[in-house]
Amino acid sequence: MADNAFTPRVFSGIKPSGGLTLGNYLGAIKRWVNMQGPDFETVYCVVDLHAITVWQDPAELRHATREVAAGMLASGIDPEKSILFNQAQVPAHAELAWLFNCVARLGWMNRMTQFKEKAGKNAEKQSLGLYAYPSLMAADILLYHATHVPVGEDQKQHVELTRDIAQKFNHDYGVDFFPLTEPVIEGPGMRVMNLRDGSKKMSKSGESDMERINMTDDADTIAKKLRKARTDPEELPVSFDGLKNRPEAKNLVEIYAALADITPDSVLNEYGGEGWGKFKPALADLAVEKLAPISTEMKRLLDTPDEIDAILARGAEKAEAIANPILERTFDIMGFVRSRR
Repeated sequence: MADNAFTPRVFSGIKPSGGLTLGNYLGAIKRWVNMQGPDFETVYCVVDLHAITVWQDPAELRHATREVAAGMLASGIDPEKSILFNQAQVPAHAELAWLFNCVARLGWMNRMTQFKEKAGKNAEKQSLGLYAYPSLMAADILLYHATHVPVGEDQKQHVELTRDIAQKFNHDYGVDFFPLTEPVIEGPGMRVMNLRDGSKKMSKSGESDMERINMTDDADTIAKKLRKARTDPEELPVSFDGLKNRPEAKNLVEIYAALADITPDSVLNEYGGEGWGKFKPALADLAVEKLAPISTEMKRLLDTPDEIDAILARGAEKAEAIANPILERTFDIMGFVRSRR
């Protein structure tokens, strides 16, 4: 199979650990919605197997899985246009991950910065899964022969590992079977920062709820958080360069740009020279307009979990129709006897 024979296909996923935030929406889900269409087949996944690299309460994991799915659906992921499922319902993910554990090199895994960041000084006490999960991430992507993965800058290293694994597999077995997946990193608002400290990424696990916009927040809460977001005493500059060394101001301008689908410079063409008393209410109104309908639909879906489960089940069947033949061919290439088909 030659490189140019690969179907243009997007794969990406979100881990169900804690609630969804504005960062998840602008950094991932909104982009996924926009990628639905004729240019790509789109496969989107709640990556629940990744969540258990640290211990999860079973009831909370079930709820978080449904909440992520509800957020994706409410934001515009259409199960008629995209494949939407949760990872644990497609066993091929775990099977291919083991095969890739035997392709990936220890030195590659040791270079993964996210393990070092998450493990900190207690690396010896962490699960093997936390160390090896980039191999599972590679399996998630290559199980669908995904050609493109929309990611934030902090995940680019994992796509590079995916390419290394694909290249080594193809070289070792003399095939051109797995594509060299391309990361897609573009657009404003890709790294949404903390509303109280612009030097930190917006996080589900921050100490104060005022640090983030939750995708389940209602209109009043969204407006309140943005009106109270930390800023600085200076007025807005007339160009984006003027936001250098002003992290809180830069963050709010980028949030506005991403919500409005315009560039940060376009935002400043309208608000440059204005004070926060004009800009923050405008940002709050825009955010309520874009986000409140999503939180309302999320609530409806979460009140009807059977509807979410049915969509995930149908998505898993569609996912397996792509994944299982690719897994079987991988086993064949590697020399396994598979006589029970």
